[in-house]
Amino acid sequence: MPTVTERKPTPEQLLQQVESEEQYQSRGRLKVFLGYASGVGKSFRMIDEGRRRYERGQDVVVGAVQPDLSPDVRHAISALEVIPLKAVNGKLVMDVETILLRHPGVCLVDGLAYDNPPGSPHEKRWQDVQQLLEAGISVITSVNLQHIAEKREQVEAITGKHVSQTVPLSFVRTADEIVIVDAPPDTCMRISEDGNPDTVKQLSQQQLSELREIALLLAADVVDEQLEHYLARHGIQQVWGTQERILVCLSPRVDAKRMIDSAARNRDRFHGELIAVHLNRPDWAPEEREAVERGVELARQKNAEIVELDGEDPVDTVLRFARRRGITQIYVGHKGRDSLWERAFGSDLDRLISTSDGFDVRVFPHS
Repeated sequence: MPTVTERKPTPEQLLQQVESEEQYQSRGRLKVFLGYASGVGKSFRMIDEGRRRYERGQDVVVGAVQPDLSPDVRHAISALEVIPLKAVNGKLVMDVETILLRHPGVCLVDGLAYDNPPGSPHEKRWQDVQQLLEAGISVITSVNLQHIAEKREQVEAITGKHVSQTVPLSFVRTADEIVIVDAPPDTCMRISEDGNPDTVKQLSQQQLSELREIALLLAADVVDEQLEHYLARHGIQQVWGTQERILVCLSPRVDAKRMIDSAARNRDRFHGELIAVHLNRPDWAPEEREAVERGVELARQKNAEIVELDGEDPVDTVLRFARRRGITQIYVGHKGRDSLWERAFGSDLDRLISTSDGFDVRVFPHS
């Protein structure tokens, strides 16, 4: 974690802090519900948040929603004031002028990535939202991961779906709060943007896991941005040290590429360290040793530190090394409980998780 220090500010710094705080207080707050797959319920979460705020006495209006609403969303929205969309060149858009005149405390805006038609004051809906925020109106909005410009190609490579309407990551980073809407584990699917059930496509657990990881890293970016702005407004310096030390445990049957790619992304994101370890087991067959060596080479290409461990008990050996090196995350592969013994008494993975106080253990299933 970063450490912070305070020092006596100069008059110029004091003036800048006061101006920054005044600007912050005059601006509306932005809350984003981020879905990493379509159809996970982010619109419902957004509307339900507005409903609960309304019931607590806040002045809430709906500025824009998707044209086809599910029964749950229709029920949640029924108690709220809706500002009707207006037509511009034959296309319905958010009525920013009416919302500004109404000046509610909170405005709900679905479909953040929508493009406005020619003739609109702004080219993009997110720019409409920016105007509301600058006018002191707080906004709760929703967006899918695939519609964030800098993540579009990465998500397209996973899902195979291309989108043209996007929101810049720089705008999402201005959010005061971001909430990731998880996909229900028993409905691993993607629904088309038009809501047509005939175009439902399945997403595998691995694809959802990769999308979720991208979303979590993006959310961490937003949190970092919030912290930096808070510290700047209060004249607090931050000194960054190594935050994460990630340990990847290589063995013959793990999905080494997936583990190492994920670990390297987290290492780079958090300015941390990446260490790949493997045991030297005399009972490994030649093809098993070759598999481990391939994993070692992949780790070396990612500039990971390579360590060979010796020990009779793999769990104790890994944990002793992890504690000695101050590891924060351990990546392991696991096939599942195939034997009657493991089903009855547990596996090495169970022991690792139960005895890994102070570490986050991430499990990568393999065939």
